[in-house]
Amino acid sequence: MFSRLLNFFTQNNSKETEPMWLLVGLGNPGSKHEGNRHNVGFMAVDQIADDYAFPAFRSKFDGLLSEGRIANQKVAILKPQTYMNESGISVGQAARFFKVTPNKVIVFYDELDLKPFQVKVKKGGGTAGHNGLKSIDAHLQRNEYWKVRLGIGHPGDKNRVSGYVLSDFSKEEQARVPDWMDAVSKHTPLLLEENQADFMTRVAEETK
Repeated sequence: MFSRLLNFFTQNNSKETEPMWLLVGLGNPGSKHEGNRHNVGFMAVDQIADDYAFPAFRSKFDGLLSEGRIANQKVAILKPQTYMNESGISVGQAARFFKVTPNKVIVFYDELDLKPFQVKVKKGGGTAGHNGLKSIDAHLQRNEYWKVRLGIGHPGDKNRVSGYVLSDFSKEEQARVPDWMDAVSKHTPLLLEENQADFMTRVAEETK
């Protein structure tokens, strides 16, 4: 009897202390922004939530949240609804609530310094002027989280950047976005295994 009770409490406790990943997609709320290049982070986590049968998003932490499992790992998906420049408010709340350390946070966002459809992953490092990342850095107080950089290209003139990121993908690009998001989602389990090299290679192979 004692051993059964011990096993019961051990199993329950292990569930409570099971590590969790926090996947964050960056973007701006509202229908007018849905197709913007700046919202590709939202697009990525929406695809992931769909592909891995997560429940409907609900309002929490100044964002939209859904919880589920990917490759038998516990995962929360968050879309901050604070507008890009204040994304860290939402991310900080969720990370504190779930007791997620920065190395278990993965942020998907638009990257001007990569060609369209390129994907690179890095841990820590600078923000390259991305206001969403600046806000997350401020609220996590450490930048040791994972960054999935989703390339959108650069308009060629810094004065055109704001209008470029807040505009929709071109018609030619729109035709390629679904396959791109499919590849990112399909290989997300590799990110949870911290196998970033294979993730980047496989996404690149499928989005040539």
